Amino acid sequence: MGLPLEQDNDGTEKDLNVVTKEKLTQRSFKSNVLDYVMEKVFLVFGFIAVFVLFLILFFLVREGSGALREVGIVEYLTGIRWYPSSPQEAGYGALPFIMSSVMVTLGALIIAIPWGIFTAIFIAEIAPRRVREILKPAVEILAIFPSVILGFIALVILSPIIAHLFNLSNGLTALTASLILSVMALPTIISIAEDSLKSVPKDYREAAYALGASRWETIKMITAPAAKSGIMAGVMLGFGRAVGETMTVLMAAGNAIDMPLREFFGIVVPDFLTSVRTLTANIAIEGSDVSWGSLHYSSLFVLALILFVITFIVNMVADYLINKQRRKLGNE
Repeated sequence: MGLPLEQDNDGTEKDLNVVTKEKLTQRSFKSNVLDYVMEKVFLVFGFIAVFVLFLILFFLVREGSGALREVGIVEYLTGIRWYPSSPQEAGYGALPFIMSSVMVTLGALIIAIPWGIFTAIFIAEIAPRRVREILKPAVEILAIFPSVILGFIALVILSPIIAHLFNLSNGLTALTASLILSVMALPTIISIAEDSLKSVPKDYREAAYALGASRWETIKMITAPAAKSGIMAGVMLGFGRAVGETMTVLMAAGNAIDMPLREFFGIVVPDFLTSVRTLTANIAIEGSDVSWGSLHYSSLFVLALILFVITFIVNMVADYLINKQRRKLGNE
């Protein structure tokens, strides 16, 4: 029996296997060209993102260099007086803003970490399918909720409650800001922690069940430790999300320029029941009224540079933890 033949446009008969190979070769060539082009397109956009990041850093350094030369970075990091427009004795101490930002953010994480991790464990390991299908979109909607609305809720609802509970004249405190920031950090922590838990191989769970472990014991001893790096990355990214928030803390924290500390049994501790002003809030408040090109103007860019460095370090640590988690799971 002869080989199957196919007739060309010019009437020439060809072996069907040869035709098939030619078509596959052409298709493979087109696919390789498309892959190459898309790879270069993604590479270009990646370099654009990095370039934009360096442009932002360059702009902050350029605009803040005058203040850094005239005042010095030590004054900004250790000084506690912020009077940049004072004609007699100007002060450029940003330590109250730095401490307020870190304190409010850590307070938010103290609330958000257990809340977020337990929610992620419930979604990834325990929740039935229908419940999971409701919770996942709810978390995603919370992530895109406008911060000004959350700030308004803190201003008109949460603030009076805090004032009543602690017998304060004003409920716009660091505690109020921490509570509302914890809600804003939740989606980041939940999403990344849930993804990390889901990425743990099923073999781990099946081996634990085969050895007689309960569901809780499997989560506690196997799943959660295996996803530890990813969970920590979610926490770090949640920190970065909270420390860079502006509108919410602007409306909820009270914006008093002072060191948020008090003495408690002879020990100086953070005071969450006092009004504070964060780095982001101070830039937003004074940025519209400052004289263009003045030392005060340049000092605000130094504050922005400090905030940029803090968030950059936090995100680098989070990225390292995520890559560590991927390498660990890939090796296993």
